[in-house]
Amino acid sequence: MGQVVLGTRLQIAYFDQHRRLLDPEKSVRDNLSEGGNYVNVRGRPRHVIGYLRDFLFPPERIDSPVKALSGGERNRLLLARLFTQPANMMVLDEPTNDLDVDTLELLEELLTEYEGTLLLVSHDRAFLDNVVTSTLVFEGDGRVGEYVGGYEDWLRQRASRAVTQKREPATAKPTDAARPESSAGGRRKLSYKEQRELELLPVQIQALEAEQAALNARVSDSGFYQQDKTAITETLTRLEELRIALVTAYARWEELEGAG
Repeated sequence: MGQVVLGTRLQIAYFDQHRRLLDPEKSVRDNLSEGGNYVNVRGRPRHVIGYLRDFLFPPERIDSPVKALSGGERNRLLLARLFTQPANMMVLDEPTNDLDVDTLELLEELLTEYEGTLLLVSHDRAFLDNVVTSTLVFEGDGRVGEYVGGYEDWLRQRASRAVTQKREPATAKPTDAARPESSAGGRRKLSYKEQRELELLPVQIQALEAEQAALNARVSDSGFYQQDKTAITETLTRLEELRIALVTAYARWEELEGAG
């Protein structure tokens, strides 16, 4: 089993997608500032009304009970509360659920400016690409790989690694009987079928990426997780199929380009 060692000065702020940190019987103001008129944000005081306006709450909504808020409003309140906490590490669990475009852009801006450590889990791949600088991937057998950049960066790195691993067994010197015919430059000449495949791969990859981008936009929509579970599952399954298809296509492209 692994072991986690926490720093002695670690201050963690946690965003819970189930909103258990909010008291539904209390007002927006009470959940944020315990009834006070000011909150401390990045070391300076902000009036509750002005601060909540940044999170798209009109003044007349501030004294409404949390139980009367929509899912999106509750998430905005959680985010507003999160950034008033004196933390040097933030842990965010699906922070983009139910967020409209304006709030999502605000969240991305706030997280980009955040100076502490950020650890987040999200199905929103575009959001990950816009915010994170490192991606942790569970790779099976208890292994976790770390890759520079966001989701798309991980796809490219994984494809490159797959090509390298695929070529490694071929580095052994073949026997005379098994050695293929080589061109004058020492590189194997592609067959007509392989050459045609190489010419078509960029078009196929472009089509796969276009479908992937369209589905990612659908997943990023604030109402995506409010629809029928079957539709959600089908979309996420197709995204995984596209991811695998792209990894395979990029690997094959590099293999053929290296051989031709």
